[in-house]
Amino acid sequence: MDKSPQADTYFTDGGQSYLGVDFIGRHRRNIRDKRDTHIIEGTNADLRHYIAGLRRKSRCFFRSLETMKAVLTLFISAYNQFGEAKRVYKERHPDCGRDFSFNHLQFI
Repeated sequence: MDKSPQADTYFTDGGQSYLGVDFIGRHRRNIRDKRDTHIIEGTNADLRHYIAGLRRKSRCFFRSLETMKAVLTLFISAYNQFGEAKRVYKERHPDCGRDFSFNHLQFI
């Protein structure tokens, strides 16, 4: 973790558990709303939903770091391709709302 790239700013909600964390760089503790954290929290929820080894209270787990890296690499690639396809579709069909003619499974 120490060799990971550092962010310029870290955003957290008002949770007490973050008070003891030493953030490198700038830390913004947002206690009023979830404006700065809702996107990452949604992505984290997608990871836990679609990857059994990341679910809480799960009996599934990764037996090796290499397996976890391979699963995450595949998921992130498909997730990003799906996000880009949604962006392009919304540009062409601005009134589509959340209805798409495709789903995330088509990108795996």
